[in-house]
Amino acid sequence: MTIPQHTTEPTAFKPYVPSTEAPKEFSIGAIVLGVLLGLVFAASSIYLALKVSLTVSASIPIAVLSITIFRYISRAFGAKPATILQNNLVQTTGSAGESIAAGIAFTLPALLLLGYELPWLKVMAIGIVGGLLGVFFLVPIRRSLIVKEHHNLKYPEGTACAQVLIVGEERGVQAKTVFMGFGLGAAYKFLNAGLHLFLEVPRRAFTSRLANGQTQLFGEMQAEISPELTGVGYIIGPRIAGYLFAGGLTSYFVLIPAIKLFGAGLTTPIFPATDLISGMDAGQVRANYVYYIGAGAVTTAGLISLGRSLPTIWHALVGGLRMKRGTAEGESVPRTDRDLSMNVVIVGVLACLVAMIVLPQIGINIVGGILAVLFAFLFVTVSSRITGQIGSSANPVSGMTVATLLLTALMFLAVGWVGIEYRVLALSIGGVVCVAASTAGATSQDLKTGYLVGATPRYQQIGLIIGVTASALLVGGIIQFLNDAKTTIVPKSYPAVQVSVIEQGNRYALANGRMVAASEAPSAPSYRVGRLYEQTGNAIAGKYLVDDTGAIKYLVDPGVGGRERLNYDGREIDKLDSPKAQIMALVVDGILTQKLPWGLILVGAFLAIAIELVGVPSLPVAVGVYLPISTSAAMFMGGVIRWLVDRRLSPAERDSADADSGPGVLFSSGLIAGGAIMGVVLAGLAARQLDTAFNFGKALGAIATSNVLSLIAYVVLLAVPLYVVARRVQRRDE
Repeated sequence: MTIPQHTTEPTAFKPYVPSTEAPKEFSIGAIVLGVLLGLVFAASSIYLALKVSLTVSASIPIAVLSITIFRYISRAFGAKPATILQNNLVQTTGSAGESIAAGIAFTLPALLLLGYELPWLKVMAIGIVGGLLGVFFLVPIRRSLIVKEHHNLKYPEGTACAQVLIVGEERGVQAKTVFMGFGLGAAYKFLNAGLHLFLEVPRRAFTSRLANGQTQLFGEMQAEISPELTGVGYIIGPRIAGYLFAGGLTSYFVLIPAIKLFGAGLTTPIFPATDLISGMDAGQVRANYVYYIGAGAVTTAGLISLGRSLPTIWHALVGGLRMKRGTAEGESVPRTDRDLSMNVVIVGVLACLVAMIVLPQIGINIVGGILAVLFAFLFVTVSSRITGQIGSSANPVSGMTVATLLLTALMFLAVGWVGIEYRVLALSIGGVVCVAASTAGATSQDLKTGYLVGATPRYQQIGLIIGVTASALLVGGIIQFLNDAKTTIVPKSYPAVQVSVIEQGNRYALANGRMVAASEAPSAPSYRVGRLYEQTGNAIAGKYLVDDTGAIKYLVDPGVGGRERLNYDGREIDKLDSPKAQIMALVVDGILTQKLPWGLILVGAFLAIAIELVGVPSLPVAVGVYLPISTSAAMFMGGVIRWLVDRRLSPAERDSADADSGPGVLFSSGLIAGGAIMGVVLAGLAARQLDTAFNFGKALGAIATSNVLSLIAYVVLLAVPLYVVARRVQRRDE
């Protein structure tokens, strides 16, 4: 059985479950299971979003798990089997976690980079408000986008998920593939990043010796061979993975060698660096120069992708404004067309506006609250239509957020709101809008799935509200936990710099590689926390430890978005790059303080324009320039495996809905969840220095640091199983 097909008239479409039937749909069990599965995938999504600023749809794996779990409960306890509508409600509720994670991870960690804290309550409040706005604003335009344009807007992930639910209803599906991927991903991550049996990031610098005896760098290759990045590469496919890797090659084999070549003979540092280029390795050149080139490229590419959507924005807004009430009351309305009441929507939006203004955790004033609501409505409409055309994975949410921040910051600059507190205000507005747009994209896919299988929109919208709230509660805690676990404390000295603020009261000392209350280490020197909210001299904005005279002694570099990997005790700690949050910080800080290396940023901007002019999508290439090549190389390997699997299929099979719900995609979803959750666990152990008890890296010596053995382990333990699982089931279907 496949998804019911429509005729040329949209009104002729018949869903899998007709509107005249009313099987069980809304139940406590479905909501609870959806919340629990949503929390699991939210945890993995936030880790992935903070690491590479990418997330993948959780709807299909949640649907598969729901079908299997309900089927097991029915057989074990003699309960009545769950209906297709209950399974749809589970995936609808659970999928909210991924969108909340993306919206928050793309924006709010920027506060850490500007010297502020990022408390759990602030993340939770912005996540809930933004998520609710995303759900509420879709109610009046659902019928316009999902129903009336059913034949134009395909919503690829939503269509694929509906196919999974229908197949599961008729023949049953097994979640074994997802569980296998989860187990392998977690086990591989533990062997690699926990036991350190083989190298996590194989790397090699390519150099040549010049006639004068000096060594010239002409490239460096790295690959973080992790299950979560491989899974992402498989799901996004070889084309997008190839664009990302092309950006990495541009960065590490063009830009970095060029900077090293032309800067090798300089005797003075070039802004914004404080060291000579001749003494930098590839990583330092990237951090000091290519970082800004990549930022300019990503920002420009995001705006280009948004500009392409302007006709869509206009048509979607006109259609939304023409819609009347999102639902009519009474039994005359078909079950499959009943939305939340517009009264609920209006009250909900007003409640969100009030919450933004009165809750100190959000801290948005009246003007900012109105801007947030207007931008949220605009980009919810845009996000929904774009995902209908190209899917959630290609939805330029970050471009919409950059546009929001640009317009907001320029308004602030025009009226003289340039103080440090207005950067927090702008980022809070951007956070609400980004979460709303991200939620709208995922919600639209869920509503499309519901339309195809014959669900009740009202129940889906209630499930989304519950899922959004539950996920926001978790995501803030995970961000705070990961940031603390991966924070490094680095000795710094800036004699001519005084911090902006010195916190009174608590004093801190350094012990066991981390910052503790002074009372816990009475024999160690104690410090106060000082903050710089904008770069002063060579001291970047951030959190510092200062002595009683106010002199800077240590930089407290955040685990999310920080750049200093070497802790004061000699431990090297892997950071979560959070590239899109860094872009947001750069945009706001650059406009309001007007202190940016604009030359480098413009190089990146025109690089993105040049890429567009040759007919290549600039956004994935620009993101590849910005990310470390170790990240894009690992995703490219996943894309290559997908290409090897897909090359025996016909073009029609590769483009079908089944392609997004096949065994390889399910196995990759498990790899992502298993690897990411194990990464969170290992980060917690490392924060308490419990990881040394099972670190065999030093005992194994050269074996654990061999590039060749590491790549062999990756191929045998990860790449081959992924290929075999995808091809074995594919051949059986053929």
